[in-house]
Amino acid sequence: MTAECQIFKNVWLSPIDTFALVNILYNEDTPEGFQFPSMNHSTNLRSLIFDGVSGSRYYWYPTINVSVDFVDSLTYVKISHAGMTTSPCNIFTALHSLEILDLSDNLLTDNLFWWPSCSYTSVFPKLRWLSLSKNRFASLSFISSKTHQMKALESLDLSDNTITTDQPCTWPTHLKELSLRNNNLGSTVFKYLSPHFERIDLSKTAITTISREILLQFPRLTHLYLSSNNIQALPLDVYAPNLLRLYIDHNAISAISKESFLGLPRLQVLKAGDNPFACSCDSFWFLNALNKSLLSDWPLEYTCSIPPSAAGLPLSEYKTSKLACDKSLQAAVSVSVTFAICAGLGLVFYVCDGMWYAKMLWVWIRVKRRGQKRADMLANASFRYHVFISYSHHDSGWVDSQLTPSLEVSGLSLCIHERDFVPGEWIMDNIINCVEASYKTLFVLSRNFVQSDWCNYELFFAQHRAISVQEDSLVFILLEPIPMDSLPKKFLKLRSLLMQQTYLEWPEDERKQRVFWASLKSMLHAADKRMALKDVAVAISDTLPLLTDVDEN
Repeated sequence: MTAECQIFKNVWLSPIDTFALVNILYNEDTPEGFQFPSMNHSTNLRSLIFDGVSGSRYYWYPTINVSVDFVDSLTYVKISHAGMTTSPCNIFTALHSLEILDLSDNLLTDNLFWWPSCSYTSVFPKLRWLSLSKNRFASLSFISSKTHQMKALESLDLSDNTITTDQPCTWPTHLKELSLRNNNLGSTVFKYLSPHFERIDLSKTAITTISREILLQFPRLTHLYLSSNNIQALPLDVYAPNLLRLYIDHNAISAISKESFLGLPRLQVLKAGDNPFACSCDSFWFLNALNKSLLSDWPLEYTCSIPPSAAGLPLSEYKTSKLACDKSLQAAVSVSVTFAICAGLGLVFYVCDGMWYAKMLWVWIRVKRRGQKRADMLANASFRYHVFISYSHHDSGWVDSQLTPSLEVSGLSLCIHERDFVPGEWIMDNIINCVEASYKTLFVLSRNFVQSDWCNYELFFAQHRAISVQEDSLVFILLEPIPMDSLPKKFLKLRSLLMQQTYLEWPEDERKQRVFWASLKSMLHAADKRMALKDVAVAISDTLPLLTDVDEN
């Protein structure tokens, strides 16, 4: 019996439950390879490890012959880095107690691991964890169909293979964890995965985007590993309510916003280092508000990439203020400062009697503008009448006997509705035409006037004309006293007009009537103002002797 056989015999007879051959070079010179001796009694061995086992003559392809009875009680088997190319059919059905099988770093392929000639419907009935990483597996759809035969399988590792997504996949519902790390799959890989997965490792799989819609496909997802891809941003509307661990390190993410975390309420661990972070306001929330205990790689793996002036600066050393980055706060501060400045200026304005100076300035501007406006509007204007007289027909006696003769004798052309309205036209049209055809409008105010609807219309149109064309086109004669509180509602505007504009009162004294007529004519004449003032002065001088005579008597 060789020394190797003696060693294994001692192991079988001992209470040892784990036996490992690691980095072993044995000197078996027969083509049959290494033979495990047969034993007729039970063993305590539960774990068997062949890691880096090779023969000196048949390097990389050692042959290991093991009795099926020997491995029936094993719960953990690892055959790694041993150049394994095939798996015997009887092994699949013999290992009834096996829970963990690690066949990583071998030369297995789809059809050499699952031989087409092997006939079985259930294999490894208790197997929970299977690693096929670092082999030559290719078809994801083929592998997914074969996993249905492993009724207890929960975790499958297919990392570092040449996996392709050629056809739709059908995964068993009991499979909870899948690793496809370091396979060139792209962003479309998500549609080939099961909604029952709880842990998914897609690191280094050439993924470029991740969206809310993608994550909604996996309602049970608790662990997601997306390291070493080319993802440029974490979506603002991301939603994964059960996600506990997220790895997005070594991507192209420049900033992580608060909105992205609103959809991750249960997140416990985040790994996001080695991304090209921007040292700007985009990273303000991440730096100042995020609980750093979530970051498993903080702060060593976090550096600034942009702007170029901050490249290489540790992100933890970048400082910025909330005022510089929070637009709502900036707006609030701006409004407050503006209000304070305005309040200060208002106080100074009040203390320095600025209101009075403002009023004086406004009066000066209005005078200048009024003169210019009047000159521009009347430069090319032509009027048919000097004056349109608006009065109540109850006052026509005074108008006919006093007003009309006195004004017409001085050369003024008058428009009187009883004489100059065009027969056949509407009264309203006549009023508008006469107001527009007259340089000024003279209102004879009396109790009768404020009771007349037509007088109200004439006042309305003349007032609007004064606003739009000529501000000083309204002249008022108060024929008799009118109590302001007696004015009807429709004449309420008349009260403000009388308060704003100068009006003439008809005197009963004949001596004062000469001054009245002189003042009225000066207001109505469109000729030289100096001539109008001269007429008033002459009228006043003529009246003085009469007043003296009365005093002497």
